[in-house]
Amino acid sequence: MGQLRTEKVQEFIKQEVSKMILTDLKDPRIGFVTVTRVEATGDLRQAKVYISLFGSKEQKEDTWQGLQKALGFIRAEVGKRLKIRHSPELLLQLDESLDHSVHIQTLLDKLKQEEDQ
Repeated sequence: MGQLRTEKVQEFIKQEVSKMILTDLKDPRIGFVTVTRVEATGDLRQAKVYISLFGSKEQKEDTWQGLQKALGFIRAEVGKRLKIRHSPELLLQLDESLDHSVHIQTLLDKLKQEEDQ
């Protein structure tokens, strides 16, 4: 039962944080963000929220700063929406797997172009 509860809470946090970033955060620094996954501890005291940032290096840095500033608000809102006694501490983690995938695809495309010549 504990594993299932943790998975449900992780999915709930992922959905709610995504909604908040899209609709509730008014910080103009925050650009395009995707919440890719959430990993919560078994006791639900802490949850890592993995995010992908899009845009230029400067836009990503601005977005990261805006999200860090909004983290207290996000945690409080997650606690209210979860309706559990203790809201988990949220830690933002940069998920660079999409950037890595794009880089690999670019390299593969280059190789294919060179082969075709």
